[in-house]
Amino acid sequence: MMEMPYSVMPISALPPTLGVIVLQADETLENEFRDSFQWVNAALYVSRIASAKSVTPETLSAMKDDITASARLLPSTMPYAAIGYGCTSASAIIGSDAIEKMVQSVCDVAHVTNPLRAAIAYAADQGVSRMALLSPYTESVNEPLRRAFATAGLSTDVFGSFNEPVESKVARIDPASIIESAIKLGQDPNVDCVFISCTNLKTASAIPVIEDQLQKPVFSSNSALSWHLKTYAKLHNFTAEAL
Repeated sequence: MMEMPYSVMPISALPPTLGVIVLQADETLENEFRDSFQWVNAALYVSRIASAKSVTPETLSAMKDDITASARLLPSTMPYAAIGYGCTSASAIIGSDAIEKMVQSVCDVAHVTNPLRAAIAYAADQGVSRMALLSPYTESVNEPLRRAFATAGLSTDVFGSFNEPVESKVARIDPASIIESAIKLGQDPNVDCVFISCTNLKTASAIPVIEDQLQKPVFSSNSALSWHLKTYAKLHNFTAEAL
């Protein structure tokens, strides 16, 4: 064997590093992120977290016991610009600050986000606050989410749900149904945006159609989380260039 020389790239020469923790039951987030991040100058790493087949406040809350272990499975040899925890409803129940602390306890990460935190940030960026909310879940799951938005100053007086607790069914809700429901909610003159909750809903192809019809900002758990992670990646790039 001929031992060959090699050089090692410094971390400063690498693109910003991002991580995302995806639910075991999620069949959508990775596919939509694959397209969303196709031309983004960032390295995206994925870990999975155990999750139940049905969504209830109890099954969502139970994930708090596994967040740290799931974050620890992300590659640990480089710092992260941001890591996202991919569950909107669990973020409302567990709390964004608690999730941030758990992830930061095992990862070298500048920012921790989730779809709830990202949606609040995106609404602020767009200058909107009167939200039409479309959810796939039951009222016991929807209520903590609506309360979390209200605490952040976002109203969800216009609200609709598919009332479906089973994740495998949520993942297969036809985008046509999402489009029809979101347009119906968003047509209300009292709302200035539409938020489609749940990373397991297929919203990538639906959002442009809904926005074109309503002429209002339309965003989802996946699109907001993607936007927030990209924003942090850009900040990381600017910081690195300034050093």
